[in-house]
Amino acid sequence: MNRNRNRSRPLSPLVPLAVLAVLGLSGCGGHGQPSAATPSSADPAPASRTPEKSAEAPPPNGADVDPCALVTKQEAEKLAGTALDPATPVGETCTYTGPVTGPTAQVEIFVGDGAKKYLDIERDLGHTLRPLAGVGDEAYAEDEAVFLRRSDLWVSIRLVRLNDPAENRTPLEELARKVAARI
Repeated sequence: MNRNRNRSRPLSPLVPLAVLAVLGLSGCGGHGQPSAATPSSADPAPASRTPEKSAEAPPPNGADVDPCALVTKQEAEKLAGTALDPATPVGETCTYTGPVTGPTAQVEIFVGDGAKKYLDIERDLGHTLRPLAGVGDEAYAEDEAVFLRRSDLWVSIRLVRLNDPAENRTPLEELARKVAARI
């Protein structure tokens, strides 16, 4: 008698139906508690509030600012000293990378909380940060990056090159001044 013949029997058509039923029931809330995301009909609707108009526009936050618009491809190429690929925007960042054929070069722009976090990490690591006078409300520079704040918005520009970092100091600071004027 061949024992393998019994093992290759097709499943009953009721098995997938049973699996769907179990999954459907497990998706329901448990213990009679309403889901946190579902408002109770007894709860009053939140009062809608119309923001008061201000004579001054509110400062931009990271989500309102396009990091790729802060540094153009031409400016990134001037900073990197080589041709770069088109910008790659991801969330509140923008990256210009050098071509795979070289030379090694990359310009990264961070806007919002990510830029501030990058600065905090540099401080935690004990990296030397030089204050930049006259750039935004607050600005710092190190060998490979600049950090600037205008109102509550932080921006950082990082340059990756295989050269003497001293060569990058002035171009990074000049670009920081341009970006500060744009935000």
